[in-house]
Amino acid sequence: MIDSTRIPSSEADLHPECTPHASGMLALDRRHTMYWETCGNASGLPILFLHGGPGGGSLPHHRRFYDPAQWRIVVYDQRGAGRSTPIADISDNTTAHLVDDIERLRRHLGIERWVLFGGSWGSTLALAYAEAHPERALGLILRGIFLATRREIRWFIDGMRQFFPEAWHDFAHFLPPPERDDLLASYHRRLTDADPAVHLPAARAWDRYESACSTLLPRQDIGRIDDGAASLAIARIEAHYFVHDAFLAPDQIIANIPRISHLPCTIVQGRYDVVCPPVSALALAQAWPDAECIVVPDAGHSVREPGIARELVGAVRRMRARFEKAR
Repeated sequence: MIDSTRIPSSEADLHPECTPHASGMLALDRRHTMYWETCGNASGLPILFLHGGPGGGSLPHHRRFYDPAQWRIVVYDQRGAGRSTPIADISDNTTAHLVDDIERLRRHLGIERWVLFGGSWGSTLALAYAEAHPERALGLILRGIFLATRREIRWFIDGMRQFFPEAWHDFAHFLPPPERDDLLASYHRRLTDADPAVHLPAARAWDRYESACSTLLPRQDIGRIDDGAASLAIARIEAHYFVHDAFLAPDQIIANIPRISHLPCTIVQGRYDVVCPPVSALALAQAWPDAECIVVPDAGHSVREPGIARELVGAVRRMRARFEKAR
């Protein structure tokens, strides 16, 4: 494990904005339809961006970590998230469904193998997919590691109060006193209520809590206050996954690392990531000794942290050089 240097960084570290040259809605079943887009070089090395949450959705910003002249960049919204429909839907929404959806998208786009790029929940899903389909993965670039263990879920609900007591107080005290003994169960009950008067305020409270804890320095734009659908998607789907232990067996991700340990991997982790603390990145690095693990000393959880963005761009560049050298 190595520490990243404290070189100042900004948006200049990212590649220029690029627009999709193809996009569509892929039918997954009778209910769910998944949004996808591709940009960059249609003949380039394929790379798939896996967003966080679950339920977070993708943004134009997520296209900018890769040189569009070299990479075939694939961005999509997981079922129930972003532009996929129906929004915030948790029916038939499990990790196994999401892994199958990635395979369906790969076949739809005619891609043989691709690099997986994911942070937070996106790191979980990238690992789960690679372990299920190691023959389809070229390599992994991961940020803010979340192994979806019960310990990590408990930390999210109650542990972050050790560093963000004000945000946790607002999160807990949104609920009336009788509902505070089990915050996850109480929020899950409200978030899955059919009445918008019940689920929307709970979604906004959940989203504000997570957003407030995501960066090293305080943010002014806490949460998605003006977008109730986006707040509901991330809050409802996260709570759905958390109450079901992310639909994974205990320690499943680490136990299956031998299936993918031959692949190149870079882990980028903020030293002061409170949402997904460095202990999980260290556990992954210990299970995967050949993986490169970079700890950014002046960063929290967000992919927009300058040091995180800089190291991710560098990791993509090194991954590309690796495959160029192998030719």
